[in-house]
Amino acid sequence: MDRFFDRAMELHGYTGATATRLAETGKVGTIERVETDEGFGSPQAPVTVAPLERIPAEAQTLNLLVSPLSLHLTNDTPGVFIQARRALKPDGLFLAAIPGSGTLQELRECLLAAEAELTSGASPRVIPFADVRDMGGLLQRAGFALPVADTETYTVRYDSLLGLLKDLRAMGMTNPLKSRSRRPMPRRFFLRAAEIYAERFSDPDGRVRATFSIIYVSGWAPHESQQKPLKPGSAKQRLSDALGASEHALKGSGKQS
Repeated sequence: MDRFFDRAMELHGYTGATATRLAETGKVGTIERVETDEGFGSPQAPVTVAPLERIPAEAQTLNLLVSPLSLHLTNDTPGVFIQARRALKPDGLFLAAIPGSGTLQELRECLLAAEAELTSGASPRVIPFADVRDMGGLLQRAGFALPVADTETYTVRYDSLLGLLKDLRAMGMTNPLKSRSRRPMPRRFFLRAAEIYAERFSDPDGRVRATFSIIYVSGWAPHESQQKPLKPGSAKQRLSDALGASEHALKGSGKQS
């Protein structure tokens, strides 16, 4: 992107890797990191402490706002999108990567199956993830111009379910749901879940798959210089002309423009 962003903010990136990559582009001036705890920073690189639901920036003070993999944890995601829009200067850019629908679907299925088998009941153990269309709708609802939402799916392989759970614990991404069961589960529950996981989602080499579906969104704070869609009925060129095909050819093929 051929643009210089004078003031940027990274929301809850935890490691600061995104802020570092932004700085390396040479297209960003100052970058402020926001985290839920000062322990995510250091004396050399301090952070601003704020909860997930609050963006600590005055209205129209940021040129760039990025959120790498944290918005799925908010209790008020629509509110955060609205705050992001207000914090940006006109023609400022909002970028986010958000785990979406399909993420950890294998884990969800196997934990539910194991718990239902052993206890005749089930508790939510994987948080719900939003659909890409929901994220696009939130961009429009918050008033962003030129909204874009797209999905990329990644498959990560492990020796077993236990390796996946170890990674999730290390990331602090164990079950945060308030409605989850507080009863400690016995070891046999996890062993049975690992067996089901291996039966349903293993590759020929014995390793198991875990899906991560990431929604990438972008939106701009409205500005008069931005391109605008034409009003319905104001087109000056036919679709057939734009496609380089004659109306006769389109009718002959049975297709409609």
